[in-house]
Amino acid sequence: MLHTVWLVPALPLAGFLLLVLFGRRLAEPKAGWLAATMCGSSFFVTVLVFLDMVSKTAEERSHVVRVFSWIPVGSLQVDLAFLADQLSITMALFITGIGTLIHLYAIGYMHGDPKFSKFFIYLNLFVFSMLMLVLGENLLVTFLGWEGVGTCSYFLISFWHTRDSAATAGKKAFVTNRVGDWGFMMAMFLAFGAVGTLSYGTINSAAHGGSISHVTATAIALMLFVGACGKSAQLPLYLWLPDAMEGPTPVSALIHAATMVTAGVFLMTRMNPVIAEAYHWAPTIIAVVGAATALFAATVAVAQNDIKKVLAYSTVSQLGYMFLAVGSGAYVAAIFHMITHAFFKALLFLGSGSVIHGMHHEQDMRKMGALRVLMPVTGFTFIIGWLAIAGVPPFAGFWSKDEILLYVFANNRGLYVVGLVTALLTAFYMTRQVIMVFFGEAKWNDHSEEHGAHGDFVPHESPKIMLFPLVVLAVLSVGGGLLQLPFTKDLHFLEKWLEPIVEHGEAHISGSWAYDNKYLLMLVAIVVALGGIALAVGVYGKKKLPAIEPQILANAWNYDKGVSAFMGGPGRQSFEGVAWADAHVIDGAVRGTGSVVRQSSGLVRKIQSGYVRVYAAAIVIGVLAMLAWFMWRGVA
Repeated sequence: MLHTVWLVPALPLAGFLLLVLFGRRLAEPKAGWLAATMCGSSFFVTVLVFLDMVSKTAEERSHVVRVFSWIPVGSLQVDLAFLADQLSITMALFITGIGTLIHLYAIGYMHGDPKFSKFFIYLNLFVFSMLMLVLGENLLVTFLGWEGVGTCSYFLISFWHTRDSAATAGKKAFVTNRVGDWGFMMAMFLAFGAVGTLSYGTINSAAHGGSISHVTATAIALMLFVGACGKSAQLPLYLWLPDAMEGPTPVSALIHAATMVTAGVFLMTRMNPVIAEAYHWAPTIIAVVGAATALFAATVAVAQNDIKKVLAYSTVSQLGYMFLAVGSGAYVAAIFHMITHAFFKALLFLGSGSVIHGMHHEQDMRKMGALRVLMPVTGFTFIIGWLAIAGVPPFAGFWSKDEILLYVFANNRGLYVVGLVTALLTAFYMTRQVIMVFFGEAKWNDHSEEHGAHGDFVPHESPKIMLFPLVVLAVLSVGGGLLQLPFTKDLHFLEKWLEPIVEHGEAHISGSWAYDNKYLLMLVAIVVALGGIALAVGVYGKKKLPAIEPQILANAWNYDKGVSAFMGGPGRQSFEGVAWADAHVIDGAVRGTGSVVRQSSGLVRKIQSGYVRVYAAAIVIGVLAMLAWFMWRGVA
């Protein structure tokens, strides 16, 4: 089955093409069912490929399928090829699996939208692009998918483009990601210059064998990290993701929780041998930026009142955790947290969409409360997602987050403290959200007119097609931790599976104080999580403590405003200055050279009259001048 891996991205592509041709004719709900079927078929093929891979030895699990020669230009030989190995198929499994659930959810959520079929065109195209990204055998195929998901993100975030906020958010995401794309391209240029190919296998083998110098490896690693910061919303390029909540909620779940934003973590893991060959301070930079992003976003989330904005900043924070793991050499832990995060964050986003649907599109948590009674399935599954992200055992998020903290403690105690504080804040702001939405006093009836209701306003549960994905994701958020349990090596299933991919870059902490006392560190993590929950209950549940929500946190430390002010002020002036220099200095020099040549040729042209007598006179004058010169030289 490994040779059929090309079908995995081909099926969503076929769905996209069919919807482009027949989407309007199919209309609602058939267009949605077609899109979901194609994504589900891709998941089915991925499962078959995975089962075939499991049946083989570790050495036989990597397989390249070359579709055609894409760029045969001199020494640059790039194939459109797919790499089926443990990492790419792991990514493809949860991309297609969760993608299918989100497609089903969207059939109910987008009911009645006049552009129903167009929405699913974009969803299928996005899934195709994401699969190209993770299945690419070389950097250029990955970059094709990388740009594809960026384009689809723009389409989907600004899907309701008649709203100025949605149109602006789409443009903001597009422009910010172009900064990261520059880093990706520079990394490709450096890799090709060093190795002469863009193939992952050759580049990583060269790095492992010492054929890439430490300087070049460091430059490639840092440029890849710039690209990852753009796509995975890390400081200073995180600011597009919170605004991306302007898109429909299924978009938030698919792009900004389960798939696109994890692309940077995937890329760094794929290139881990190069990072291992970089100077030791390069991974430290990655870890520091990840820790800073995690803490920064967590502080902002505690003061957000929009139900989706809380989850958006939470996503930024959890992605910071993943980069903290990458910088600490914990690649397995990073992928583990990526998988569990896809489960519980997709669940939380879809749960928030269910709440918004039941609240007549209200997103302000201050106008909610006590919804667990009227929306029991949504409330129950959302609470499971809350316990998973808060780090409460035995839910999936606890195991993955704890493994990251274990490696970070062994690598850098200071960053470990930052990770613990972030974990405390995560438990706090997620408990705050659950209390404000599902517990406490019902405040929605006080705002019935705002919801467009006549008489008493009563929120309602979502249709079954929206609830089914919530239940499935809730089960995965509970049992996902079984992939990698810390008790014995026999339970390290994910570590054994990914070992051939990360063996060169993975940190080895066996025998360290952290590893020998991992149960003590686990207990500390549990106490911190429960402490954050208890603190939030005291503030928002029992109201025994005052709520501290300074405006500066609600405004994200004014970082976004600062960037906007700079771009609209000194930044714009700088750009205009560069444009003036380009027009008057660069173009002026070019035009000036042409003007000098034109004027000189005009002078010369005057003596080219075409009259023979003029040319004869010029010859005579020239001869006389030469005779005079020779006579003068003879006398001298």
